[in-house]
Amino acid sequence: MEHLPETVDRDILEQRVISALMTIREASGCTLHEAIDIFAQRYEELRRDRPDDFTLRREDYGHGFYS
Repeated sequence: MEHLPETVDRDILEQRVISALMTIREASGCTLHEAIDIFAQRYEELRRDRPDDFTLRREDYGHGFYS
């Protein structure tokens, strides 16, 4: 995975999905669909490598999120 700003991890951990997607797009110049794929990949990496940093269970992450 390409290098992402630290704020992306923080945004993912704090459930700031739109902020993370905007930062991914700005840093990589990718499309929204590509940013969503990068977000999903980074989310899974963080879940694997830093499970204790998540305040919500996987099932609850993004629940109630509407864009």
